[in-house]
Amino acid sequence: MNVTASAPAKINIVLAVGPAREDGYHNLATVFHAVDLRDTVTVEPAPPGSGVSISVEGEDAASVPLDGSNLAGRAAVLLAESTGRSADVRIHINKQIPVAGGMAGGSADAAATLVACDALWGTRMSRAQLQTLGGQLGSDVPFAVHGGTMIGQGRGEKLTPVLSSGTLHWAVVPVTGGLSTPAVYARFDELAADSRVREPTVDDDVLAALRTDDAKALAPLLRNDLQAAALSLRPDLAMVLEEGMKSGALAGIVSGSGPTCVFLAEDHIKAKVLRVAMLMRRSRSLEEPGLRHLPPPGYPGLPALEVTGPAPGARLEE
Repeated sequence: MNVTASAPAKINIVLAVGPAREDGYHNLATVFHAVDLRDTVTVEPAPPGSGVSISVEGEDAASVPLDGSNLAGRAAVLLAESTGRSADVRIHINKQIPVAGGMAGGSADAAATLVACDALWGTRMSRAQLQTLGGQLGSDVPFAVHGGTMIGQGRGEKLTPVLSSGTLHWAVVPVTGGLSTPAVYARFDELAADSRVREPTVDDDVLAALRTDDAKALAPLLRNDLQAAALSLRPDLAMVLEEGMKSGALAGIVSGSGPTCVFLAEDHIKAKVLRVAMLMRRSRSLEEPGLRHLPPPGYPGLPALEVTGPAPGARLEE
């Protein structure tokens, strides 16, 4: 018997970062937005005493750790310990979300594993209980369990639903060479050392634009306080953002800690046009690397993607 579940990538429509706390984390005020780019996890029983084993296929699978640092494996162990059973399970991950790309791919794998193992083992955990367990694994895991569009506070684990209508359309441009989230936060602290970092908030204008499904009103309100730090570590990302705007995006930002860049489009037709335009720019850059205004060879690392949100959280798949 095996069980399969999937969980979504996330975009931070707003990511406001407060000063560093005594525990090393930062208070956040973020608007999480799940999109229909999903990782899939399949679990099956393993022989008693064999523990957890992990295999991975899909985009950049070789970059996913297979040891105890893997969030999916940690999720299985945590659920087993919480329900008094042994974590003997094989976990197979099909990656579609960019690895170390700022879209919470590891958190999605953990959320999908919680849902899949709960069904496999018949532990009958409520969705709220799974979110609570997810919070012990990482700041983004509870949202990956829930999905939709939500405000995240604290480290991101304290969730409040956001009233939204309609669908937002995005083009996603993965870039090779992931960025370490701790390194980006450390650079954020360096850049902010001589200034006063305020406690983070989400502006009411953002929530109003989401309520009315107004992409044009939302576009100038996109915010990522980690973007300057990500650009400092990866200056090439500025070119990605510039090219996205030239290709017709309403707005573009680095996703989370990066390096993936996301671009908001007015509607699904313009999102398709934007995706194709970015693919064409990539092709030209590969053919004519001497063009100064185009990205260097190898950029982006993966084809541009068209995604929509909000999308549902972790769920079982047939």
